Amino acid sequence: MQKRINGVTIIMPAYNAEATINQAIQSVIKQSYAAWELIVIDDKSCDKTSSIVQSFITNDPRIRLISNQQNKGVSVSRNIGVALAQYQWIAFLDSDDYWEQDKLSKQIEALQEHKDCKLCFTGTRYLCSGGDLSHYTLQVPSKVFGEDILRQNVISCSSVLVEKEALLRNPMPNIRTLHEDLATWYKILKSENKESASYAVGINEPLLVYRLSSSGKSGNKLKSAVMQWKTYRYLGISFFKSVACFISYVVRNVNKYRKIRKQGGGLAQI
Repeated sequence: MQKRINGVTIIMPAYNAEATINQAIQSVIKQSYAAWELIVIDDKSCDKTSSIVQSFITNDPRIRLISNQQNKGVSVSRNIGVALAQYQWIAFLDSDDYWEQDKLSKQIEALQEHKDCKLCFTGTRYLCSGGDLSHYTLQVPSKVFGEDILRQNVISCSSVLVEKEALLRNPMPNIRTLHEDLATWYKILKSENKESASYAVGINEPLLVYRLSSSGKSGNKLKSAVMQWKTYRYLGISFFKSVACFISYVVRNVNKYRKIRKQGGGLAQI
């Protein structure tokens, strides 16, 4: 028996995103799968983010804008969106990333083949700071288990399609010193199926384009590494296992960003 997927709620937290949010929303509108709603959570932006979103709402009733009265951070904003979602499947898209047009339709097809799976993700391409697409793509396996993502989190947040009920049971932690998405995926994969090990389905195609930023996690490798270690401790991973996973994380991520830089210069102008 196949899953019945009636629609997808897309949640887009946004903070001072006027330079990139247009492209992000356009990539949603261009999806070949049309049964979606987009909830943009404006996290007390000081720029034109809200007015840009309003211009889309005028022409597309599937788009909603929620404005936080104070800056609450990305985790709380995503959790707000999950609580408001009308559909049983949730996709996250950060306001500086964008999707290829068949992203949702391919994920729905994959989930219908894996009826017990609650989480699907895709490969990733990288948009460099100069506006060029790197030739490097993050290759992903067809399945990953909770232990796998401790060594390298191949589940990019903007690539996921995940069951709403699983997110309600495992909300993103509001702790800004953690990788909140890694913590959430791990808890879902470890807690959602008591009879056998839960897994996430991977689509090894770069259906997400992730924008690298010198000011974000992708640009501050030391900060990201510290957050990785704190995430292990938050999840209750033993010290010695945390050390082993952290060494693997460092090696794999150094190799990944070396490849991105090597294959990234002036290759495909956006």
